[in-house]
Parts: sequence; structure tokens; C-alpha cells
Amino acid sequence: MIEYEGQYPVYEISASKIKSNAQKIYELCKSNGIEPAGVVKGFSAIPQVAELFIEAGFKTLGDSRLKEIVRLRSCNIKADLMLIRIPMPSEIPELVRYADSSLNSEIATIRLINEEARLQGKIHGIVLMADLGDLREGFFDSNEVIKAAKGIESLDSIRLLGIGTNLGCYGSIKPSEENLGELCRLAERVEEQIGRRLEVISGGASTSLPLLINGKMPPRINHLRIGEAIITAKDLPYLWNVEMPGIYRDPMVLKAQVIEIKQKPSFPVGEIFVDAFGNKPIYKNRGMRKRALLAVGHKDTGDVTKLKPRHEGVEIIGSSSDHLILDVEDYKGELNVGDVLEFDTFYSAMIFLCSSDCVRKVVV
Repeated sequence: MIEYEGQYPVYEISASKIKSNAQKIYELCKSNGIEPAGVVKGFSAIPQVAELFIEAGFKTLGDSRLKEIVRLRSCNIKADLMLIRIPMPSEIPELVRYADSSLNSEIATIRLINEEARLQGKIHGIVLMADLGDLREGFFDSNEVIKAAKGIESLDSIRLLGIGTNLGCYGSIKPSEENLGELCRLAERVEEQIGRRLEVISGGASTSLPLLINGKMPPRINHLRIGEAIITAKDLPYLWNVEMPGIYRDPMVLKAQVIEIKQKPSFPVGEIFVDAFGNKPIYKNRGMRKRALLAVGHKDTGDVTKLKPRHEGVEIIGSSSDHLILDVEDYKGELNVGDVLEFDTFYSAMIFLCSSDCVRKVVV
């Protein structure tokens, strides 16, 4: 284990594992006629890590935060950059200046982008979003998608690249042959109306990969927005029961330092009310147990249940904003204040860790 002097907690990112995962996912997509965009928002678009996606073959990088797209451009990243959250009207000048394309669902916003692109002497690419039931962004009425597409064709500084959808984020809707097949049929209706073939039919994100792996992806889907399956690689096998041969599940690891070890009751003493977040947890009385506190908490991880201890005999039993509380009664070996314990992370914890200024990010 690499030892770090100075600041803990440390979020350690393996460059070799990220690049290997990116290469395998890119090759899987390309061999099935899909040109994926590498989504870098999960690790806050750390330029050194984003560069690994490009080395693996990705031609386009996607991010939901324009600030991170600006940083990538300022670091001279050699890739097309796509904003994958619907742009705010207030950020359109920067959007056109720094991003090559964006996902959109509001005609008024698209017209503003067209005006700004004309002023800057650019052509901005648009992917129109259709809502297939997840109820986040996109036109819910398919006829509105067609109407919007026809309107965009008349704009002089916008290029309608295609249509896309998002699934499995807000509404928890599972990508399927049926709903992505519906997207393909909608694309064909758009093509009939505008008289040309669309370049992009974007069938979602990492949650659409199980269809691809199982050979059930509708053939006209030619674009996916992939990040999670590359940078955490734990969620799909765990949540979707989909194995991805040759993919590292542990490209990132949280390392946090022990700040207290004590023998304590396992059940709180006194009248139980609410915790620091207004919740009323349920506690199990297991008698006196050895407990350890680590200098990391919900403020850093969002939800400590999305951490998985790498050490046998270490159990996460709770957390406050700044303290991770572990049961280490069954830990094999001696554990002392100052020792460092390691945790694998699921996607949601990774987002918080990479966004936290109090967590040191190290690429190795």
C-alpha cells in the first residue's frame, strides 16, 4: 500500500486500470457500431484522468458542468466536448465558446444558442432529447420532437446531430429493447421529415450497456454516454447482475486514517431522538464492541453505505458529517490510531469524493 505524507483522506485513482477499462468499453462499443462519448463528470473532469479516455480511443468527452468543460479546454484536451446537461440560458456564451455540442430540449434555448453561435462564427451541434418515461429531460410527446427537429433545420448556426434519451436516473426506468426501439423509430420519423439521415441516436448511459453485452441493443443505436462503467465498474455487476470480463472493478480506492479506537456499547445510551441529519436510525444491541473512528464522513461521501471496506472484519455501522464509525471487533490483526483503512467506492460516493476539497485526489 502506498503511504502518503500529509493530508488524508486520499482518493487514489489507478491510471492503468482506468485506461484499461476505457479501452475495453470503447472497443466493445465500436465493435457493435457505437461511437461512445466518455463521460468525465464522475471524477470532476480531472484533466489527467480525462486524458486517459482519449488515449483509450474516445473522440468525445461529456460533462454536465460547463465549468469543467472550460477547464478541460484550458488544459488543451484534444477531444470534442459535449455538455450533457440541458444548458442554462445564462451560460450560452460560454457554452458556444468552449463546447462543441450539447443535449437540448427547449426550443427557446436552442434559438439563443443559434444566435450566439452566429455571433461567434461557429456551428454548434445539438442532440434533441426525448423522454421515454424516466421523466427527467426531454420532449415527452414524440410529435414535439419532430416539430423541433424541423424547426432546427432552418437555423443557420445549429447542426442537428440527432436525438437521444436518458434512462435510469430519476425515474429508475430500465433501458430495454422496447424503449430504445421506440427511440429508433422516432429517429426514423424525424429523418423522413427533415430528408436526411441523423448522425447520432444516443441510447443513454452506462445503464444501457447490459443490452449491448447481452446482444439486445437495437441496431440503430450508435451513441452512448459512458462514464460509470469505466471509472467505478462496480455498479453494473452489483446492481444489474451483468459481468464485464476484463474490466477492473476497483480503479479507485478511498484511504482514510483511524483517529480513535475504543471499546464501547453497540447501543446508544439515553433517550434516542434523531441524528445530525434529522433521521432516527435503528440500532442493534450486540454488547460491547471495538469501534474505530475515521476522519471521513457523509460530507465527503454523500452516503457511507456506498463504501465497501477492503479489510476483512471491518464493518461500517454509521457516520456523521465528518466521522466514519466502524465495528472492528472481528478485524484480524492489530489496529492503531494513525493506521489507514481502504474502501472501494460505488458511483454515488465517487462523485462526492471527487467534488470534495477536503479529499486529496492522487493519480497513480
